[in-house]
Amino acid sequence: QVQLVESGGGLVQAGGSLRLSCAASGSIFSIDTMGWYRQAPGKQRELVASITNSGNTNYADSVKGRFTISRDNAKNTMYLQMNSLKRDDTGVYYCNTNGILGLGVTFASWGQGTQVTVSS
Repeated sequence: QVQLVESGGGLVQAGGSLRLSCAASGSIFSIDTMGWYRQAPGKQRELVASITNSGNTNYADSVKGRFTISRDNAKNTMYLQMNSLKRDDTGVYYCNTNGILGLGVTFASWGQGTQVTVSS
């Protein structure tokens, strides 16, 4: 079983910055892709950014140039640096990851979510 713990959310004014963290723990052998998703009120959950274990990144068009995803493979931790935040970035941000457990079983897990609120 894999646990994902997110942190770093909060309330920030438009134009400000936040840094989210997601730490994975458990009997993990390896982690493949890690990603950040968000869900705004009344909207579907959407991919914000993802990063593979080799460092290849993918961003939603709405956050390109403002957000940066990174990961520390030694710590099984992923980060999302969010700059120039807009009100449309408001939502619950979820961490998602998949990989292989120590017994060779694949896994896919979601974090509990962290609230990001951008005020005008």
